[in-house]
Amino acid sequence: MKTKPYDVVVVGAGVFGAWIALHLARRGQRLLLLDAYGPANSRASSGGESRIIRMGYGADELYTCWAVRSLAQWKELFAATSPALFHETGVVWLARENDQPLDEMTAVLRRCNVPFETLDRGALPQRFPQFHSPDLTGGVLETTSGVLMGRRAVAAVVQSAVAQGVEYHSAYVATPPAHSTTNSALPHISTSSGEAIAAGQFIFACGAWLGKVFPELLGPRIFPSRQEVFFFGVPPGDTRFSPPALPTWLIPADEVYGMADLESRGFKIAFDAHGEHADPDTHSRVVSAEASQRVRAYVADRFPGLRDAPIVESRVCQYENTSNGDFLIDRHPDWKNVWFAGGGSGHGFKHGPMVGEYVARQILDGGPAEPRFALANKSTVQKRAVY
Repeated sequence: MKTKPYDVVVVGAGVFGAWIALHLARRGQRLLLLDAYGPANSRASSGGESRIIRMGYGADELYTCWAVRSLAQWKELFAATSPALFHETGVVWLARENDQPLDEMTAVLRRCNVPFETLDRGALPQRFPQFHSPDLTGGVLETTSGVLMGRRAVAAVVQSAVAQGVEYHSAYVATPPAHSTTNSALPHISTSSGEAIAAGQFIFACGAWLGKVFPELLGPRIFPSRQEVFFFGVPPGDTRFSPPALPTWLIPADEVYGMADLESRGFKIAFDAHGEHADPDTHSRVVSAEASQRVRAYVADRFPGLRDAPIVESRVCQYENTSNGDFLIDRHPDWKNVWFAGGGSGHGFKHGPMVGEYVARQILDGGPAEPRFALANKSTVQKRAVY
């Protein structure tokens, strides 16, 4: 047993765990941060090269407000570490006929003072001729949104947390033993090496592994899915697919999103629909031939200038979904000192700063809880409502 227990142990050094550790350390807590494979490792949902940070969530003002406040915190962190970890590409939403969620989104953006421009059907081909857009009726361009450089951004958060006094160790945490009584306290966690680590509070922010660490409670409520991502090489000397000519883009009706050629890695594109169930430890990280064919056909149709472009890179990551896409941030129903922070559901990366702030308030201040994040609201049947 560790003779010097910590105030808090955070299990999982992805974007949620890293920001939770940083916020708690800033408030004077003595922390240990653990991860089985390393911060933002290649198996983790936080492990990709780039992640969109956008403010739009349709009529859902909660996540818009969180995104606004998170971007401010990301910028503050990068100003002290590496400004190159945020690219203000702008984010354009492209709509089809009668796209009500986009209309609702603009009302929320106005209330939250998010800078944006509206584009009508006639303006789209003039402003963004890269798109084949006869079916698109307009768009909304968030002018100050953009892209976070995923795994490197998480590494910067962990480095900042360590500078604040957080200890980081690489360790695999075993499933805690069955609880003895309701509202009891978990005395310690055990690692695969046999080490027992004591703390006042334990926060499990281990993403797609939540269902594996708590198989009975969270196994039926966390849905990891396999998601395939592609990078296309742009034609030599062609700047149409690089910022500022092309912003980050989303077409909700197609369930597709993409990013301009950043840092010369290529034009990124992925389908947002949930893939097949995935085990984060063992599922194949090689893209399928079927997905490659599908994305080639889509790119050829939507971006004629990339019709013959090669795929220069691909990767398989995962979403970690709750039943409807809301986050899971709540206390264990039986252990009063055990917390869950997960359910990023494909949209959570950008919100890391606010997740950290919210969890710190819950633990240290007993702040008001958001009902949407409660474990009680997480079903065992998926019905996606948050995008």
